[in-house]
Amino acid sequence: MDVRKRLAANMKKLRKERGWSQETLADEAGLDRTYISGIERVVKNPTITVVERVAAALDCRMSDLLD
Repeated sequence: MDVRKRLAANMKKLRKERGWSQETLADEAGLDRTYISGIERVVKNPTITVVERVAAALDCRMSDLLD
């Protein structure tokens, strides 16, 4: 599976496990909600820095998002 698809699926799964909306995740990561949506829909190609911010917000390792 493409790394962006894995990121999208893992990010959405972890977000939903926490009961968070895209807006909540965006606020926690310091990003815009539409950017979070774009990552989850695989239309945005986030930088490694953004992946790091999302991982920190979700309190997980970057590898949890990319594996």
